[in-house]
Amino acid sequence: MKFKNFQVVPKMIFGRGSFVQLDEVLAAERKHADDFVVFVVDNVHQGKPLESRIPVKSQDILLWVDVTDEPTTVQVDGLTEQVQKFSHKLPVSVVGIGGGATMDLSKAVSLMLTNEGGSAKYQGWDLIKNPSIHHIGIPTISGTGAEASRTAVLCGPERKLGLNSDYTVFNQIIMDSELLAGVPTEQWFYTGMDCWIHCVESLEGTFLNEFSRAYAEKSLELCRQVFIENDPNKDDKLMMASFMGGMSIAYSQVGACHAVSYGLAYVLGYHHGIGNCIAFNVLDEFYPEYMDEFRGMMKQHKIQLPQNICKDLPDETIAAMVKVTKSMGPLWANVYGDSWQEKVTDEMLTKLFRRI
Repeated sequence: MKFKNFQVVPKMIFGRGSFVQLDEVLAAERKHADDFVVFVVDNVHQGKPLESRIPVKSQDILLWVDVTDEPTTVQVDGLTEQVQKFSHKLPVSVVGIGGGATMDLSKAVSLMLTNEGGSAKYQGWDLIKNPSIHHIGIPTISGTGAEASRTAVLCGPERKLGLNSDYTVFNQIIMDSELLAGVPTEQWFYTGMDCWIHCVESLEGTFLNEFSRAYAEKSLELCRQVFIENDPNKDDKLMMASFMGGMSIAYSQVGACHAVSYGLAYVLGYHHGIGNCIAFNVLDEFYPEYMDEFRGMMKQHKIQLPQNICKDLPDETIAAMVKVTKSMGPLWANVYGDSWQEKVTDEMLTKLFRRI
């Protein structure tokens, strides 16, 4: 039996106000006067107080990114080209500041600066050949676990799939819960539910082990304190739940909900958080013990999910979603085991999508 040998984030800073230490962290990477840093920042922060706090030096490049839509391989390749045109040198660090989509973009750019051929070439598992540029993740919304994960999820020419690699893992993360202030309620809920769903899929999967269980159970406990008990320290708790939820799937895998949501995202453009919630809401046969809790949290926070979005779609649109969802082999293996292909049929997935 061969055991998984995976990379974890080697350095992390946690605590309210810790963002101020970013300049100090970057100073350790800057060895020469012309060493530069690439900042990849969600444009929602443009013109806001956080912008003035980003420690950009005169030789650095700041890239504002629009994550209104799901991040794509085309977007990554465009950002990479901007950096390459900016300097003949490689940067000493790439810093991602934002939610999961922004952090995934920064991860992908750090990889594409040292791996040729465009990011679509590396969608899959362990296809990256060369180590990335040093990269730092700083979440300003919590739940995706992107700060902890070994993937950068992108929509490519054929499907939505991550750049899954040990080289994808951040070299450093800074978790400052002060940065979560002002997140709209629906976005806060949908992104937080991504974390909750990570834990459910980990705990209910065939890949479950005590490593994954320990992180998933604690993360789930924290999520309940945030979304059910409204704990006064809910920002700190959600930030830790997000990290631990990401760790829970690092030694296991996500499951049916993520597989279905990838189809929704790729074909219909739904963002990851709301896509997961839409998918989870019809997966009673997969996760029956958790449905009442999920729907109770939606009711508590007055969340109304879109209804009947796939009911009357053309057959070819449903078929496109089925194709993407069915291609997620490792996710379905976590649901059903090695015999997953016998159960994950076009007919089964078509019926499932028609219920959404």
